[in-house]
Amino acid sequence: MKILVIEDDAKIAGNIVGYLSNAGHCVDAADTGPTGLIQCASTQYDLLIVDRMLPGLDGISLIKSIRQQGIHTPVLMVTALTDVNQRVEGLEVGADDYLCKPFAFAELLARVEALYRRYKTNTIDEPFLQVHDLTLNLVTHEVERAGEKIQLKPREYRLLEYLVKNVNQVVTRSMLLEKVWDYYFDPQTNIIDVHISRLRHKVDKNHKVKLILTIRGAGYAIKAPR
Repeated sequence: MKILVIEDDAKIAGNIVGYLSNAGHCVDAADTGPTGLIQCASTQYDLLIVDRMLPGLDGISLIKSIRQQGIHTPVLMVTALTDVNQRVEGLEVGADDYLCKPFAFAELLARVEALYRRYKTNTIDEPFLQVHDLTLNLVTHEVERAGEKIQLKPREYRLLEYLVKNVNQVVTRSMLLEKVWDYYFDPQTNIIDVHISRLRHKVDKNHKVKLILTIRGAGYAIKAPR
């Protein structure tokens, strides 16, 4: 993989670059938010490792910016902040996974490689998913229903994509937390309910056929009408 590490702590950055390089990856580094943003825009990377607290432009703002530019490169955010709501904020703006400092480099490598495998799996030859009159472009992340574009935030898109990939199947809260938010535990927030509500407003509003269903006591589903 070609990886960009955006980290202002020279020692941590050097250790990450060295470890990933020894694992066979090609690794660049940036020590400020603006420098990292320029490198993201000018070079195609397979994965980004972004520190949350960066000089010039913090990690949250950096990720927002690259997602707004249409850069869908997987992002692993690293931080010393351990509060659940702060981790949720990072995932909300478009980070794909979160790793808290201090971390074991073996875990960092495992998360990096898992993120890349998931990204490559999603970048398949057939770029479209469709249910009824709802269409998702897996390459550009554009969503349309009945020919009209739907603007989704990165996490909303990921949630919708997972539901559509499991069309006509019930997905539980635990499945959504693990596959969409990369949580392997319940963070005790209403994050799923909030996102489902937003998706319904954007996807089903003004349409006679409602695609996003709540399966009482089980979870959620998108079902294709017969």
